[in-house]
Amino acid sequence: MSAHELTENNVIENRTYDEIEVGEEAFLEKRLTIEDIKLFAVMSGDVNPAHVDEDFAKSSRFQEVIAHGMWGGALISSVLGTQLPGPGTVYLGQTLSFKAPVRLGDVLRVSVRAMEKDDQRHQITFACRCENQRGDTVIEGDARVLAPTRKISRPRTLLPKVRLTERGRLHEILTAADHPAAMLTAVVHPVDESAIRGAVESAAQGLIIPVLVGPRAKIQAAADQAEVDISDVELVDVPHSHAAAEKAVALAREGKVGALMKGTLHTDELLHEVLKHDTGLRTERCLSHVMAFDVPTYPRPLLITDAAINIYPKLAEKRDIVQNAIELAHSLGNSTPNVALLSAVETINPKIFSTLDAAALCKMADRGQITGGNLDGPLAFDNAVSEAAAETKGIVSKVAGHADILVAPDLEAANMLMKQLTHLADATGAGLVVGARVPIILTSRADDALTRMASSALALLLADYQMKNSLPDDSHGA
Repeated sequence: MSAHELTENNVIENRTYDEIEVGEEAFLEKRLTIEDIKLFAVMSGDVNPAHVDEDFAKSSRFQEVIAHGMWGGALISSVLGTQLPGPGTVYLGQTLSFKAPVRLGDVLRVSVRAMEKDDQRHQITFACRCENQRGDTVIEGDARVLAPTRKISRPRTLLPKVRLTERGRLHEILTAADHPAAMLTAVVHPVDESAIRGAVESAAQGLIIPVLVGPRAKIQAAADQAEVDISDVELVDVPHSHAAAEKAVALAREGKVGALMKGTLHTDELLHEVLKHDTGLRTERCLSHVMAFDVPTYPRPLLITDAAINIYPKLAEKRDIVQNAIELAHSLGNSTPNVALLSAVETINPKIFSTLDAAALCKMADRGQITGGNLDGPLAFDNAVSEAAAETKGIVSKVAGHADILVAPDLEAANMLMKQLTHLADATGAGLVVGARVPIILTSRADDALTRMASSALALLLADYQMKNSLPDDSHGA
C-alpha cells in the first residue's frame, strides 16, 4: 500500500500481529528537496556543511549537497509507524547500512518487508530498503518492532504547513554597517537592564560609541543588574530623564554625538527637546518614524511609515514623511525605491481622503517636489506587495507588487500594519525617527538584541549618508 493511497482515504489503520504474514510489504515514495534537508537540519541540529553548505559540498567527495543519512532512516520509521504494522507499533531496534548518497531531486522508494515473527513476544523483524529512481540501493538494514495486537483505525492527522524563514535582511543591514566608523551616540536615560544592554551590545558590534546620559547611580545599578561593564564608557551625569533629554539634544546640536538612542524615558519627553525651535534638532522637514522590516514572505526589505510620530498627517507632512523614508532607503543602498501610498482602495474616491492625498503626492513627485523614488497610489495593501493581485486588478505600475516603502494614511493604520506583520507574519523590524539633524533610535523593552543592533546599524548608515549629502537644517518645519 502506498502513502498516496492512505492519504486519499484520510484514514490511518494498522495491521495487527496476527494479520501480518511473513513476506508482507509496505512502501512510500519521497523526493528529496532542499526544504527537506533544511527542516531535518533544524530538527536535528546537524549542520554538517556537506548537507547545508553548497560551496563546501562542491569540494566534498560527492561534489554536491546530499541528504543526512538518517533522513532515509526517518522515512523507514514512517512506513513502520503509519503503514506496516502502523499505529501501536513500538520500535525496538534498527540496523542501517548506507550504500550511496541521496542527492537533491532523488526519489526514494522506501520499503519494509516482514521477515520473521516471534509469536511469544509479538515481535516482528522487517527487512528495510531505500532505493533511488534508478533502482540503486542507498540504504538497507533490519528493524525489530513490537507489533500491535489490537486493531486501530484513526483519522489521519493533518500536519501544519511549515515555512522556512531566514533572517537575512537584518543581517545584511548589520554587515553593511561595518563600513562606516562607529558613531558617537548619546544614550538617553539608560536606567534599566534592557536599555543599558542594548547600548553595550551595539557598541560590541562596532556600531556605536555610547555616551550614557542620565543619573550616574541609576545607570550603574542598571549595568550591574545586566552584568555588563561600563567602566570604559563615557557617562554624563544629570539628575533625571528630562535633563538627560535636554543634555543629549545639546550634545547632538553641538556635533559631539551623531545620533540619539532612547533609553528608559517616554518618547514624547525626548522628542519635546528635539523639536524645540531654538535649542532642538529641527530641520525643514517634519519628523517621522520609519520601520525597516524583514518579512520572511517578502523578497526585499520593506520600509513602513509613519507608525509613531504623526497621528493624522496633512498633505505637507505626508510629503516630508515620504521624503524621509526615501532618504533612509537611499542610505541602505536602494537608489530608486518604489513607494506605495496606501489606502483602502486603488482608485481615487473623494469620500476617502487618503486616496486624494495619494494622488496629490504622486503629482508632487511628477513636479519634483518629492525626489529619489517611484511613487504610485492610491494602492490597497495587496496591490502594493502582490504582483498577482496587481495584475488581477489590471494595475500597470513599477510600484504595484514591488513596493519597497509602504506609506500608511495615518498612524493608526501604520501601527496596526506593523504589529500585524510582527505577530502574524513573523516579521522583525528596526526603527528610526528621521527628519531631525541626527537619527534617533527608538527602542522598546520587547526588542531583542538583533533588533536593537539593526536599529543602531540603520542610524549609522543614515548618519553617514546625511553627512555626505547634508540634510538642510533650517527650522521652519514642524
